[in-house]
Amino acid sequence: MKIVLVTDAWQPQVHGVVTTLIELVRHLKFAGHEVQVIQPGQFRTHQCPGFPHVPLAVLPGRLMARLLDQADADAIHIATEGPLGWAARRHCLRQGWPFTTAFHTKFPEILRATVGLPLSWGYAWLRRFHKPSQGLMVPTAGVQSMLAQRGFQALRAWTLGVDTRLFAMNDIPPELPSLGPLARPISLYVGRIAPEKHLEDFLSLDVPGSKLVCGGGPLEEGLRARYPNSHWLGVLPRHELAKVYATADVLVFPCRSETFGLVMLEAMACGVPVAAYPVDGPRELVGDGEGGALREDLQEAWRVALRVPRRSARQRALQFSWTRTAALFVEYLVPTANASRRAAAGTLTGPSRKRHATVE
Repeated sequence: MKIVLVTDAWQPQVHGVVTTLIELVRHLKFAGHEVQVIQPGQFRTHQCPGFPHVPLAVLPGRLMARLLDQADADAIHIATEGPLGWAARRHCLRQGWPFTTAFHTKFPEILRATVGLPLSWGYAWLRRFHKPSQGLMVPTAGVQSMLAQRGFQALRAWTLGVDTRLFAMNDIPPELPSLGPLARPISLYVGRIAPEKHLEDFLSLDVPGSKLVCGGGPLEEGLRARYPNSHWLGVLPRHELAKVYATADVLVFPCRSETFGLVMLEAMACGVPVAAYPVDGPRELVGDGEGGALREDLQEAWRVALRVPRRSARQRALQFSWTRTAALFVEYLVPTANASRRAAAGTLTGPSRKRHATVE
């Protein structure tokens, strides 16, 4: 099957949505599908206000139409609600092509935190975007319930996975040579340093040991100045990030508005338990004490999470597979007329026998 994936989030951006889509494309190709990614690097762009590392396509309509026409796709998936997403949506509707979409980010919560936009306005904008979608893929049951209550339709439960080979476990956390010996326990935060992440809930915890922060964002300079005793590592390549996870004793996840929270799965895959608030993403990923602790008091969650065995956290992460994620994705796709025509002619290629192999 030839799949076109349209996304405003792609390399060299570094965040959970990009990681998700890269892993998805990798596993789709391994399963025998042909995947064409339409992404910002193919367009003229400018920086997103407030997010300097996020390029936004400028007037992408004509080029998007040409790329989609030339693709001759069997299925079209629009992954994001940015300029490329809107351009692809518009062309698909004009051509009468079915398409699917996904809900990766709670943009209304981000816009409320950064510019004060009412939540109802943000969700009205998203509801309009996703309304013609033949299937809106959502990462957790909590997000699915929330969107249903807000009037979204054609919702499809689509959980994500983790690379359990890259993010491997050590029974005894190793030291991080680049930092030297650190006082334990080592508490870790991984993610953007932005208002909606509530990083200060982590930095202000009165706990022993050392605190590591991996990531970047608009609040970084101010928080570095206010919390100089924390170790600020910046944005790291994934192979380096895996080493940082491995050395930690607990991951603290202070965000309340995350749709999924891939960093929690990565940490647990390394045997690192998670301390988080009892909200949608952590509830689904961390489980009932298996992968960490969820409390309204984040300091209490930290204390309880430290007692969770590393092998228990690892076993929790092993329940989430990119192979299953890719299989569900294909199941939810809606074929275009091209796919129906090729199926009738016997020329539509499906996934190869490698589909059921594991490439985690």
